Amino acid sequence: MTFFLRAISLVRLFFFLGLVIVSLGILSGIFLIFYLAGDLPKLPSPLSRIIETPQSLIYASTGQVIMGLGERKAVPLEMVSKDFINAIVATEDHLFFEHHGMNKLRTLKGLYITLFDPDKVQGASTITQQLAKNLFFSFEQSWRRKFKEMLVALQIEAANTKEEILNAYINQIHFGAGAQGIENASQTFFGKPALELDLAEASLLAGLPKSPTNYNPFRHYDRALKRRDIVLERMAVAGFISHPEAQKISATRPQLHKGRMDSRSGSYFLDALIKELIQIYGEDVVFHGGIRVYSTLDTRLQSFARDALTQGLDQLDTLMGLDPGEKDRPQGALVAIDTGSGAIKAMVGGRDYYASEFNRAMDSRRQAGSGFKPFVYYTAFQKKGVHPGTRMTDKPVLIKIPGAKDWEPQNFEKRFNGNMILKNAFAQSVNTIAAQLVGMTGPEAVTAMARACGVKSPLEDVYSVALGTSAVSPLDMAGAFSVFANLGVKHDPFLFWRVEDAFGRVLFERIVQNKNVLESGVTFQVLDMMKEVVDTGSGRSIRSLGFGRPAAGKTGTTDNYNDAWFTGFTPSLCVSVWTGFDKKKRLKDTNGIGITGGRGAAPIWAEFMINAMKGEPERDFAIPDNIRFEAVDPVTGCAPKSTGPSIVVPLKTNQAPCGREEK
Repeated sequence: MTFFLRAISLVRLFFFLGLVIVSLGILSGIFLIFYLAGDLPKLPSPLSRIIETPQSLIYASTGQVIMGLGERKAVPLEMVSKDFINAIVATEDHLFFEHHGMNKLRTLKGLYITLFDPDKVQGASTITQQLAKNLFFSFEQSWRRKFKEMLVALQIEAANTKEEILNAYINQIHFGAGAQGIENASQTFFGKPALELDLAEASLLAGLPKSPTNYNPFRHYDRALKRRDIVLERMAVAGFISHPEAQKISATRPQLHKGRMDSRSGSYFLDALIKELIQIYGEDVVFHGGIRVYSTLDTRLQSFARDALTQGLDQLDTLMGLDPGEKDRPQGALVAIDTGSGAIKAMVGGRDYYASEFNRAMDSRRQAGSGFKPFVYYTAFQKKGVHPGTRMTDKPVLIKIPGAKDWEPQNFEKRFNGNMILKNAFAQSVNTIAAQLVGMTGPEAVTAMARACGVKSPLEDVYSVALGTSAVSPLDMAGAFSVFANLGVKHDPFLFWRVEDAFGRVLFERIVQNKNVLESGVTFQVLDMMKEVVDTGSGRSIRSLGFGRPAAGKTGTTDNYNDAWFTGFTPSLCVSVWTGFDKKKRLKDTNGIGITGGRGAAPIWAEFMINAMKGEPERDFAIPDNIRFEAVDPVTGCAPKSTGPSIVVPLKTNQAPCGREEK
């Protein structure tokens, strides 16, 4: 009897505690609602005004608007294909017509993940909640934000019909390729009004909002079709179509609008910028948030870059005897960077954006050839005490590599010139001497130096890195060579200065910071040799083409003539130019002679720089305090004979001709 009385008492106790817990939960929920509801945004009336967020705008460095994102053209629900309405509901929120703003199970799951996994904020994502997000002009992802969105979704449901909610939603979602809202998307991708979309087209469009960039059918058609098949399956499961009908439509390949070029940015620079913004802020913010982006693009320089590359590639076609109508013609890329900040002023990633949107300036990696030698020489100067006046011998070289084939590099001319100082070896791009230098330092030191300058492409720690066998991008080369122009100061290349929200509040602002990565005196010694390349060496075509300002640079040509480079700079602007076939193929003229960087890339660089530097005051490179100049014999590196040739080399205060160290 006593046992039963105790059991009853325990049941009553647990029941009481349960009531207390439930009551506290209810009170906590009420308190939370009142606490967070104080600053909820006001619902627009009518709801269709929810799509009136201003366009996101991208500005050039000169202040003019160069692109708007998210322009909308609203249409009433009855002017939209029923197939699309069914497709978007089945895909995004199949219980849309049954719930009152939130899917309870998905909401509980989302709250659980958000509260117990601090690295991940999960949303329930009903159509109404997705619509509610547009009323919040803070891009912070937190449980408070999610809870507020849920409250706003409940308000939207209470004040509007399902048809009004759905109409507002389909007119504001982003489909990619610059298309905001279903009418713009239908016109952009299929060249027809939204009312005329058939099931194949409607299901393809309904799959795009999940990731407009990844599923963009203009660029990833097969990927978009796979996503379309998922939409069709969901429509069948939801009862909007039959499974046989889904399978039938899945076998079709809807034809995209032929005027699709108008839906793209038309610019390699803008594509790269939008991609980076999406990675940072997400597609919702970029296309829905009404942000203001102040880019680094100089429209004047961009025009010069496009014209120089087009003209230079046409001249390359002529040099190679290629007909303008041939499909397989050389490609090219050009990147121009402000040396004082790292701002990317111009970028062209190919000869025709609308023929190929692949950005060779950023996304293509090709062997740099002798263009990599500045990193080799700097490493040897810093670590082994040699300098531009040091004598070395151009001779056959064989480097034994344990466990691998011995390396025996050759000069382009297939001959050896004997003794010479390093300044001449660099200007004439002598391979055997670069090989001897990397043999002295080891390849690891060279790749480490290149990475310190900002080369982000993977580099192999092999001896042939001295001759540029590792693949790099033009952006890598322009950014890294800027360090030489700045006497050892590094600025990472970037595409935008500032981002503001729709109310002008600053979300991001770039502060340029100098990072010293190289020693200035040694850097100037390499820079001086790079000036010699332009004045008398492998890049002397720069001078013959009419560019007379102080400049420095390095040509690059691969052994098989697949790639031709010139990367060079003035004190204010660093520019890298690459030319070659996308599918690696030899660049050769009508006589069968391989085309070097001096013939294939340097003329493009010169044409661009002649126009880019017009109106800019002419100035030379700064000289560090620990540098002096001395005339030496170009063969021995010692004091020149009174009647013999001489060349001026920069020496540090503790260096002397003939390689002697002053005590």
